[in-house]
Amino acid sequence: MTIQWFPGHMLETEKQLKKAISKVDAVLEILDARLPHASANPFVNKICTGKFRIKVLNKTDLADPEQTALWLKYFETKQVPAIAICGTQKSDANAVLKYCVNHTDRNRARKLKVMVLGIPNTGKSTILNTLAGKKIAKTGNEPAITRQQQRTSLNNNIDMYDTPGILWPVIAPRQRAYILAASGAISDTAIDYTDIAFFTAALLIERYPDLLMGRFPFLETLPTDELTLIEKIGTARGHLKKGGHVNLHKASEVLIRELRSGKIGKISFETPKDIENDETFKD
Repeated sequence: MTIQWFPGHMLETEKQLKKAISKVDAVLEILDARLPHASANPFVNKICTGKFRIKVLNKTDLADPEQTALWLKYFETKQVPAIAICGTQKSDANAVLKYCVNHTDRNRARKLKVMVLGIPNTGKSTILNTLAGKKIAKTGNEPAITRQQQRTSLNNNIDMYDTPGILWPVIAPRQRAYILAASGAISDTAIDYTDIAFFTAALLIERYPDLLMGRFPFLETLPTDELTLIEKIGTARGHLKKGGHVNLHKASEVLIRELRSGKIGKISFETPKDIENDETFKD
């Protein structure tokens, strides 16, 4: 599957970021800890040349902690600064800012200017609100909430710049498109719920069977295929059409929403091993 979802404001955002990046001292690239590779926009590499940048693996409260630890080791071997956090936790957000302050080469007599970049729905605004101690940026579970650059002055002579989430015009390869859609980084209007649910079901059956069985106790045994799992969920939740047939779309919505909310448990969509060994995960 190739997804094309590129709202007009994203094109304008790219133009703005190219101009603004030259005026900041450092960049916080916010990634989703559940999908650190898939949630990294290649565009960021192009515009951050020469800038200190740290990869912030956000949403650790939703990610598989074992895989998050492996991702941090992966970035360490690549000599890429990275830190994993839960953006709603003050101590975590402060740790990121402290690391940035300590590693940025700048004139200490002026304000430290830090830009927050990333794709939609990775928690950029949430982190900024946590650092400020109040709600100053719009947040939500839908992508593309922030539509323009926002500057916030923090204590210790620091300015933070929140930016709209930006994707790239054509999302490929197929595996990355599925992962982004399942995580909620792409608007639901641009995806087929049933298609994404089949991908999600296969991942859960293969990698997180215990979490799956724990969340859906009506599963007496682990389903061997995606369709069976989705049909069982639809039947149990009462999403049936006339004649008793399962409404696959409604059942798919249940699975995806419970996955995104963390109700199924802490899961990761990709692992460092996937990226290194499986061509379907690579760009």
